[in-house]
Amino acid sequence: MLNNYFKISWRGMSRQKTYSAIKIGGFALGVAACLLIALFIREELSFEAHVPNKDRIFRVVEIYEGPETVDRDVHMPAPFGTVLGPDYPEIEMVARINPVELFGAGHNNIRPEDRVENTYEGGFVYADPELLQMMNTPFVYGNAKAALSKPLSLVITRKKADKYFPGENPIGKVMIVNNDKERALTIGGVVEDFPENTHLKFDFFVTLSGREFYPGEQTNWRASNYHTYVLLREGVDVHAFEKKLLMLKERHFLKPLKESGMADVEEALSHLSHKLQPLEDIYLNEMGVYPEGISHGDMRFIKLAGAIAVFILLIACINFVNLSTAKSSNRAKEVGLRKVVGSQRANIINQFLAESVMFAFLSFALGLVLARLFFGYFNWLVGKNLVFPWHEWWLIPSLVGGALIVGVIAGIYPAFYLSSFRPAQVLKRNVTSGTKNSALRSTLVVFQFATSIVLLIGTFIIYRQMQHILTTKIGFDKEQVLLVQGADQLGNQVRTFKDALKSDREIQHVTISDFLPVEGTKRDGNGFWNEGKRNVDHAIGAQFWRVDHDYIPTLGLKVVAGRNFSADIASDSSGIIINQAMVKELNLGPEPLGKRIQNRSVWTVIGVVEDFHYESLKQDIRPLSMTLGYSPSIMAVKMKTSDLHGAMDRITETWNKFAPDQPIRYTFLDDSFGMMYEDVLRMGQIFTTFAVLAIIVACLGLYGLSSFMVEQRKKEISIRLVLGASVQSVFRLLTQNFVILIVISFLIAAPLGWYIMKSWVLQFKQQAAIGADVYIYSGLIALVIALGTISYQAIHASLMRPAENLRSE
Repeated sequence: MLNNYFKISWRGMSRQKTYSAIKIGGFALGVAACLLIALFIREELSFEAHVPNKDRIFRVVEIYEGPETVDRDVHMPAPFGTVLGPDYPEIEMVARINPVELFGAGHNNIRPEDRVENTYEGGFVYADPELLQMMNTPFVYGNAKAALSKPLSLVITRKKADKYFPGENPIGKVMIVNNDKERALTIGGVVEDFPENTHLKFDFFVTLSGREFYPGEQTNWRASNYHTYVLLREGVDVHAFEKKLLMLKERHFLKPLKESGMADVEEALSHLSHKLQPLEDIYLNEMGVYPEGISHGDMRFIKLAGAIAVFILLIACINFVNLSTAKSSNRAKEVGLRKVVGSQRANIINQFLAESVMFAFLSFALGLVLARLFFGYFNWLVGKNLVFPWHEWWLIPSLVGGALIVGVIAGIYPAFYLSSFRPAQVLKRNVTSGTKNSALRSTLVVFQFATSIVLLIGTFIIYRQMQHILTTKIGFDKEQVLLVQGADQLGNQVRTFKDALKSDREIQHVTISDFLPVEGTKRDGNGFWNEGKRNVDHAIGAQFWRVDHDYIPTLGLKVVAGRNFSADIASDSSGIIINQAMVKELNLGPEPLGKRIQNRSVWTVIGVVEDFHYESLKQDIRPLSMTLGYSPSIMAVKMKTSDLHGAMDRITETWNKFAPDQPIRYTFLDDSFGMMYEDVLRMGQIFTTFAVLAIIVACLGLYGLSSFMVEQRKKEISIRLVLGASVQSVFRLLTQNFVILIVISFLIAAPLGWYIMKSWVLQFKQQAAIGADVYIYSGLIALVIALGTISYQAIHASLMRPAENLRSE
């Protein structure tokens, strides 16, 4: 019997090729999109799942709840981690990391001791020996207890070991970092490559054992640069333990902060607390802490991606059900004849359900093929290296179960409705199709296009914000600025190399500084006071950048008061240039020049620059200061030629004269600036992709429905044409209902799109103006596409010969 059901279903599908292709293809697209997004979400939610004791590992977060703001930070003083173990028996193990680029984490030049040429590598971090033990990291060579126990020891991943020491056990080998032979690192172990789903994506672990980044750093409670992780003992109540952490303030913070002369220490500490962030929550980080060197996802984006997947699958399901129910009424006569010759109602129900399930299985099978076909593009779209789960046990059962559920749901209505017909009524044509003005079907079409319009609105808003970011006034000149990386490899020839570049007539300015207004360069936060006010006022936080005399003209910063540094004025070694935000925060008044401010030293303000965005436009411009200093890893070259390739060739030629064994590395400042907003661009690409997909799926259904509607109304249209109706009036008759549905969809989608995207736009301090045109364009695009979809059927019906359709009468 089942064989008979499917044989009949296959014959029916073969006779209606266009209808079948639309039904199967549209639903397959929805299945493919949903499967791909589900794989992405599964990966994002699986971070740290491989760590055995993940439920007992936490990162300490410091929270300052002031009268007006709440600040969260994971940077702790160096001795913070060392006192936790002795003070709290609830803690089994403590480990710190220092991922701050200012101290040498992040990117460095590295080479084995016996080689001359350096390789530029990322993924450096300083770590306590206990970190790899706590995370139970598997070792290829060595072991977690000993690998980082000695000063100047290093642990590398398997892929780096294979790169530098193929086929060897590299334990005991020496690596030179940034040509610093005095602090050469000895490899103490090799760990397995870390999986993609971890926030600790590092390849080089440099020990913190015996390490001080400046004298007294490991006992300094006033400088915070370390992330602290704790492994709690079994059965410890986390919330009760967090309350005990409050004792840290009186035991350890109070005295050193008072000795530093900080004002109102007790008042400040009353707003301070420490919370434990579960290891599994660090990546998605709903606490909103985003320190440098640590990769993070975004729970809002995951929720948004999940919603897109659900809505696209719903659009596909609606097409599937709509087309099933619309077409099934044409088979009323078939049902009547079956009943006349003795078919039971159960047999008819099973026949319709079998057809629906077969369609669903074909759709899911094609969806699986499409998902695999577009898997590479999807990985590029979301910036991941996902693996297609062919060998996962859940893949096939999930698809089979989904096909059965959708197939049964789609087939229930036609099966039970049509099987209830009485043969006499059917054969006398007393059964109405109910397809011309179905309220349910219209509602489903509205849902489809409302979803599509929301995605279009999101796409327009994201790209408008991105365009605003790239064109807004940022306060510095990022065009035609070449960043030569690794200039410190030149050693004491850095300044000579700079002078050689400046002699090129096509080069306007050259500056040496690792502190630049793009991510991935150095940052140094300091507390500042007006001179003599350290014991009276609270410190204001400000960046403290070391630059040279050519920094300001190279980056095109605007000096609004005072002057730039001068090589001819010796006292500029104690001079400082600050931005307008710092003038305001320190209350320096309308005449800040000559005022003296202090951090660890006392400085005289010699100039004020106009505020410029040195961080993402998602943030306000914070106070910033610049002093003369030497930070030689990056050299910025401002070119004044349209022949950039020629200038770059000459720069490369000059470099090769100074460092023939080291290949030059460079990027452009505007490219680095654009990379800061890669997540925004990616979100725009995702919205565009899924908006197009949603519209395609919705239009496939609309095409099928309009085709069926024309088929149902052929005789009516023919009569109208015989009575003198014009082609335009017939076209209007067939399209006006759909136009009304699209208008209703727009009226629903416009406020919904505004509400959804409002919270996303608000994360930027510099927001693009979002006018009514965004919503109007989205609605018009949906309307034009919908009209284009149904126009073929409407025009074809308007031009058909009435005699062909009235012949049976």
